[in-house]
Amino acid sequence: MNTAAGIKLKRLLKTLLLLSVLLGLMLAVQAGWFEHLTDSNWVANFIQRQGSGGLALLFAVGTLFTAVGGPRQIIAFVFGFALGGAVGALFSTFAALAGCLLSFYCARLTVREFLQKRFGIRLQRFERMIIHRTWLKVLMIRLLPVGSNLLTNLFAGATRVPVGGFLLGSFIGYLPQMLIFAYAGAGLGLSDQYQLGISLVLLLLSSFIGTYLYRNRLSRQVDDLVTDKQEL
Repeated sequence: MNTAAGIKLKRLLKTLLLLSVLLGLMLAVQAGWFEHLTDSNWVANFIQRQGSGGLALLFAVGTLFTAVGGPRQIIAFVFGFALGGAVGALFSTFAALAGCLLSFYCARLTVREFLQKRFGIRLQRFERMIIHRTWLKVLMIRLLPVGSNLLTNLFAGATRVPVGGFLLGSFIGYLPQMLIFAYAGAGLGLSDQYQLGISLVLLLLSSFIGTYLYRNRLSRQVDDLVTDKQEL
């Protein structure tokens, strides 16, 4: 009886999670929030008018935007323009990480069986390659970057990949690009060549780190993983 009740509760929670995400997306689309989120001037004015409450709302919309595959670089640029380079980078990175976590758990709790049936062998290969030293392999994937960010999140959620290592690798891997685009947005907004210069230096540094990691002994495994993703 307890087991049956637990199964029913689990199904109910899965359904509620999926419905909540869909409802949030529907409301955001109807309100034009995704369109506003890519408008630097609108976001800056909105934050100035609404303060911390508006910032929290924009964080939620940014989370949904990246959870469904929206380019995280866009929100980094926009929030860099609105909040400044460092703050904008951190704000947009945490929004992207929350979106990553949302799509990860949507896959794990709602469509896991469908993904396992649909992608079968490819999903198994993905799991074998990423299950050990997860954070480092995810870091390499995020830094390259290749394939689909959304597919990476969904595939990880549909496997036994540990969420801690997945999030750590994603956070570290996201941060360089988010800093680059946030400082570019801040430099453009302030007509500040110094901040644009920081963005360029960060771009070169990120490329160097990605190349260094790629050339280590994990590169062949990541090549195989990338090939699978690009074939989807």
